[in-house]
Amino acid sequence: MHTIRLSCHTSLRLSRTLAVAALGLCLSGPPAQAADPADGFPNRAVNITVTFPPGGGTDILARLIGNALAETLGHAAVVENKPGASGNVGSKYVAERVPDGYSLLMVNSSFAINPAVFATMPFDPKKDFAPIINVALIPSVLVVPANSPYKNLAELLAAAQPVKNEVSYGSCGNGTPQHLAGESLNIDAKAHITHIPYGGCGPALKDVVGGQIPLAIITASSAMSLIKGGKLRALAVTSPARFGQLPDVPTVAEQGYPGFELSQWHGLLAPANTPMAIQQKLYEGINKALQSPAVKDKLESLGYTRANDGPAAFKKIIDGDIDKFVKLAKEIKLKVD
Repeated sequence: MHTIRLSCHTSLRLSRTLAVAALGLCLSGPPAQAADPADGFPNRAVNITVTFPPGGGTDILARLIGNALAETLGHAAVVENKPGASGNVGSKYVAERVPDGYSLLMVNSSFAINPAVFATMPFDPKKDFAPIINVALIPSVLVVPANSPYKNLAELLAAAQPVKNEVSYGSCGNGTPQHLAGESLNIDAKAHITHIPYGGCGPALKDVVGGQIPLAIITASSAMSLIKGGKLRALAVTSPARFGQLPDVPTVAEQGYPGFELSQWHGLLAPANTPMAIQQKLYEGINKALQSPAVKDKLESLGYTRANDGPAAFKKIIDGDIDKFVKLAKEIKLKVD
């Protein structure tokens, strides 16, 4: 057995070395904490991509919210329009952006319909995005000309029971929420209303006012002034409860079809893997903007019902609608490509 002997000089030198090391540990403090990715966010304008052309409802909502963010997040958002392929062009663009919170996507229910009607998708709508907030809801309304023989939904559906009948409905286009609302009603009522797709809600509205078609299913905001002006008769709204701006118009559900619902939602998404802290900060800032009296008044004037579903709740809505529309599209054999 070997004994290690240290001289007094060696021992003193070793003690000094250990003391210096210990002092260094004390001065360095505890390990540094990772920086919160939301600290200082945002330090510049957030970009909101709209998947439709300028001037439509989704675009108007994006610009309304984007301007209000100047108050709640310190920077107004920059809105850009990237239409094409029913919204798939703009969605793919945002899905591939850096997930840092500065790139958002403004979409409506068509986002959840597209997986059902396109054979292939350039992105995965369930996995490639982080839902931030559901901003607003708007129902569709079933309208007939003011001089229509159909005074209520029951009369119209009775006329549409035979396989060969003269009842048709115009919608805002193939694969739109209004189209799927009509087909859902056909299934629930065992009716045979023929679908006539239009290139937007406006042209369908024009033809139903003029009597070229007996029925149209249109966004409530588009038809509201014509209903209130007596040029159209509203038979039903597609929301689960009556629409506040048309309180005398019953829902489809309360007219014998419980559970019928197809409201069009509008919300904001971020690329997947956006840090949760940034997602939460975006949600809080946007939700606060929606509480602004000016924003609330504008939403109501446009016919929207304000929503504030956060990331988890909004994801549940989107994923549920994707599954619902895939099932419905298979049932009616609907494809748009």
